[in-house]
Amino acid sequence: MTPKFLGQTAALPASPEAATLDYVPNPRAGLAYCVRFVSPEFTSLCPVTGQPDFAHLVIDYVPGETIVESKSLKLFLGSFRNHAAFHEDCTVGIGDRLFREMAPKWLRIGGYWYPRGGIPIDVFWQSGAPPQDVWIPDQDVPGYRGRG
Repeated sequence: MTPKFLGQTAALPASPEAATLDYVPNPRAGLAYCVRFVSPEFTSLCPVTGQPDFAHLVIDYVPGETIVESKSLKLFLGSFRNHAAFHEDCTVGIGDRLFREMAPKWLRIGGYWYPRGGIPIDVFWQSGAPPQDVWIPDQDVPGYRGRG
């Protein structure tokens, strides 16, 4: 499993479907621990108006045999900039794809979407109950009050 993008120049994929996620062997596969990725400037497009939608994403997972390579994850998340989908589809789709491909012991994603039309929409998905033997911190993204 050699990362395709690490140390290489890479263009932003045209769509999430065209994006390739790289996974590398978990260097601590015998231990249970939590990994967190935060994307405070996630962007996609409204499928109805074509206007940009913005979110603060928090992805937590307990690795199995592999971990996701961060540059490929960055490119995957960036590929949503021209992708038209509802907040629910983006958030759950990201979590589901990571879970299916990486096969972690557990994964959750919180999508904290900035208001459109005065209503913030927050979307949460997880693969199941969190493992009991791992410290999993709160996501600590405040509810909307001028979120930021």
